[in-house]
Amino acid sequence: MSTSVGPRRIAIACQGGGSHTAFTAGVLARMLRTGAFDGTEIVGLSGTSGGAICALVAWDRLRHGDDPEHRAAAADALEAFWADNAARGPIARLQNAGMVWAGALQGLGLLPASTPYAIPRPIDGTRQFLELLGRHVDFDAIAADPAGREPLLLLGAVDVLDGRFRAFSSRTDTISGEMVLASAAIPNLFRAVHADGGVYWDGLFSQNPPVRDLLDTDPDELWVIQINPSRIRSEPRTLVEISERRNALAGNLSLNQELGFIETIDRLLADGELRPEAGYRHVTVRILEMPSSVIASRILGSASKLNRDGAFLERLQRRGATQADRFLGALAFERAVRERDAAGLAAAIAPDARLWSTAPFRERAPGGSPLADAVGEILAGEFAIDTTRKQVARDDAVWAVRISSPDGDRAEGLARATLDAQGRVTALRLGPAG
Repeated sequence: MSTSVGPRRIAIACQGGGSHTAFTAGVLARMLRTGAFDGTEIVGLSGTSGGAICALVAWDRLRHGDDPEHRAAAADALEAFWADNAARGPIARLQNAGMVWAGALQGLGLLPASTPYAIPRPIDGTRQFLELLGRHVDFDAIAADPAGREPLLLLGAVDVLDGRFRAFSSRTDTISGEMVLASAAIPNLFRAVHADGGVYWDGLFSQNPPVRDLLDTDPDELWVIQINPSRIRSEPRTLVEISERRNALAGNLSLNQELGFIETIDRLLADGELRPEAGYRHVTVRILEMPSSVIASRILGSASKLNRDGAFLERLQRRGATQADRFLGALAFERAVRERDAAGLAAAIAPDARLWSTAPFRERAPGGSPLADAVGEILAGEFAIDTTRKQVARDDAVWAVRISSPDGDRAEGLARATLDAQGRVTALRLGPAG
């Protein structure tokens, strides 16, 4: 575990996903307003595409101070951006519908794809995008921060010409609207962006989002807001389903690789094969994933990431806020278990919560039993949460755990908690790893 003193240091990484990242704005706004970061220091934010926009807007307020006032200002700014981005007037809504359905028909092969270079510059969306950003972020007031006095901001992009990944950094670069556009320049919508000596496309093709460079902030915990679902419930069969799943898997590829690297380092540290003196440290990884049920369009598929309908964006933000409450409830449950806090554990579970338990845990009634009856056993150390493995919150919150028997045998398992909208555990399932 980290040996740092003082507030826990939190780094936040925001995955890209077009309009779906309104969900990210809802997550961050709820956390920033409800005291989720009390007792912590936000040391860095990163993002790609729509995630880059959310990271930027929050960072622009937090760089002036990581306190309740500036956190509330960051939450207000996130909501203001997405309200401004929404297509609300009759003409804007008609244009939005045309864009979304064109994307869906292209995905089905029913409409030929076109190049953004065929669209005249004045109406290709570039100027409108930069003006939108400029209404919510004062780029003229931003300067590079080589001394690291402010939280770090990283924006992911890829150089079209040489294939190199690029994370624009607030430590070495003067963050500009063009850099944000570079991170969000989807090739079939925007021309490649010429910025800082490179020619860039959307960071979805590189680091989605930048993670490894965030470790330069020396965080205790890395919180990832993931838009593309890791798992789905059924085999993709239609063209829309197949295209949507390919899009999600491609978007998760770099993220899974970078998080796997962090988990490997954590395990080597825990096993004593790496030493902190060599410059390595433990980083607890937490993933807040948008449940696949939030976006359930069998017609539009990934084309819904182009949707700027106001009601759609507001619904995503509300679901983000609800998911943030569940994520924070899972943290409260975990903290109570780790600290053997009886009062905290009682507050973290609903009165009628149920428990199911199978091997390698102690076998309990097949039909489940009241969770409250097992609180004493849990607090006595029935299992220990394995912080070298990432904690994931999607429809349920899942932890890898270790179990020790009275005779000294050790086993690994999973703890899976279902939480209500208030963030209280309503069901806990203990079972085998995997």
